[in-house]
Order: sequence, then structure tokens, then C-alpha cells
Amino acid sequence: MSNIREVARRSGVSVATVSRALKDPQMVSPRTRERVLKAVEEAGYRPNQLARNFSSGKSFAVMVLVPNIANPFFSKVIRGIEKAAQDQGYSVLLGDTKGDTAHEQFYAGMALTNQADGLIQLGGCYPFAEKDAALAASVPMVNACERIAEDDRYPVVELDNSGAAQALARHLIGLGHRRIGVITGPMKSPIVRDRLAGFEEEMQRHGLTLNTELVVNGEFTMPSGAEGAQKLLSSISAPTAIFCMNDEMAIGAIHQAKKMGLQIPTDVSVAGFDNIEFSQFTDPPLTTVDQPAEALGRYAMETLRQIIDGKPMKSSRTILPFDLVVRGSTDRYQD
Repeated sequence: MSNIREVARRSGVSVATVSRALKDPQMVSPRTRERVLKAVEEAGYRPNQLARNFSSGKSFAVMVLVPNIANPFFSKVIRGIEKAAQDQGYSVLLGDTKGDTAHEQFYAGMALTNQADGLIQLGGCYPFAEKDAALAASVPMVNACERIAEDDRYPVVELDNSGAAQALARHLIGLGHRRIGVITGPMKSPIVRDRLAGFEEEMQRHGLTLNTELVVNGEFTMPSGAEGAQKLLSSISAPTAIFCMNDEMAIGAIHQAKKMGLQIPTDVSVAGFDNIEFSQFTDPPLTTVDQPAEALGRYAMETLRQIIDGKPMKSSRTILPFDLVVRGSTDRYQD
């Protein structure tokens, strides 16, 4: 059976360097890490993870709480988390909470029993049970994508949601649209409120008013997008454009508009948010905001590792940039 000395011989480095590359990959150069990992594979070496975890008092795993694991946007965020975690010698545990409090508390509780060294919360709720609050205060946690409302105890990695919504509003207004409908996500979400405030602010900047009758609530799902579009497009003052706060709702809205005999974008323009992979294959392709989903995941994991290691952070809030991707679902308004 191969051992760590054989890996050291094959990779041309010391036993200490092999140990460091496997335990703390960020402490060695990428080139050295690649040599060690190649030697590990060639030698068939399997380090004793249980001994490593026992001696360090760590699990070398992180728990990621996902509100909806079927959402394509979250899958890209998770991909970024996993890549960063692997680079740092950590494994990733996924908890599909389905937005359910009991599920969140169950998965978050794994960090209280040392099954995970920290948490990445992709939802907007504090995940620990009230009875565990005192113990949970010492658990490293990062909030990514969403933001726990009125709670600044945990670092946040997020998009400039207000700025992105302003950019979408400018785009639609620039195309001549004045009656613009909005299908929001759940209004309890801080990022939904940020997007709505940014959109309304940009309309006001152009001397326009966001008609509250043209704002309907959705649930970040295709059915809720279709339902929202049905309400908006059936109203007396139907909008000429609809801004949906995620791509899944926008896809549902396009489906419903076509079902009602409308053409996109001739009769109504539709824009989304997230730039999931499906958005470029809708008919017509969807205008949307591109979020750097993998970068969100990577920054979240890197930030969590800093907290786990007790390193100081430059800022408790990381705001990532966005891009407006203009495609065929939006066009100039023809009166």
C-alpha cells in the first residue's frame, strides 16, 4: 500500500510539502499542488481523513443551505463554491431547505455537532433554532446571493441588485416603454426590495411613476411568472413591457403571453434577471441581467475559509458587478 513518502518521492518534494498540499492547498504554489495531486493519483494514495479530522478538531466540510436546489442559478453558485472548496481541501455538504424553516434548522444544526466547520446560507433567513442561538454565535457563516434582513453579524456576498434593476429600467425606458409591469419575488426578501426600489428610482429619474397596479408578487418560479403575466396582461392598462425578477418567472411570463395570443416582443417586451443557461434558448432569447453566479460562490467559500481560520476581513460586504445582456425578448415600443 502506498504512503505519503511514496507520494513525496514521485512529486519530488518533501513529506512536509505533500502534507501541506493536502491539508492546506492554499499554502503551496498551484504548480506544486498539481504535481502532488498527480503523484497522489499515480500512487493510489488515500490519506487518512479521519485521523486528520480528529487531530485538527475539524471536519473539513462546509454546509451549503440552498432554498431550491432545482433552480439553475443556484446550481451555478454551488459550482463556484465546490471549486473553491476543493482548492482549499474542503468538501461540500448540500442541504436543500425548500425554504422550510424546519429543514434549515436541521441542516444548520450539523455545524453545531461538528459535522461541518461552517455554513453558507443562500437564503435570506437566520437558519438556527432560537434555542441554539447562543451556541450558534460561534459558528462561522456567510450569507451569499440573499441577505438576512436587519442582521449584520454575518458577511454578505451579493450583487448590486439596485444598480442592476436601474440598468434594466433604463433599457426599457430607452426603448420607449412607459407602462412597465413588474413581477417581483417574495417581498420579504431584501434583494427583491432592493431591485424594486432601484427600478422605481430609475423610472422617477425619467419623470415616470411605477403604477402599483402593475406590480404583482411572484415566487421565483415559472408558474408564478405565468400567473403574474396573466394578471398584468388582462388589466385595462396592460403594460407594454414586463420586468421579471428572475429568469424562471420571465420564461413563465413569455409562455403565458403567447398563450394569450400575444407576440414577444412586438406586443409586449419581457426581461428577466440571472442569465441562467436556458435564457439564451427561449423564443425569443431573453434579455436579462447576468449575475456572476460562480464568482458569488467562490467569494462566499473564500470568505468562509477566512472566518474559519480566524483571519481578519477587509470588509463584511462584498458586492459583485453585473452585465445587462440584451436579446430578442425586448424591442422598441410601437404605439
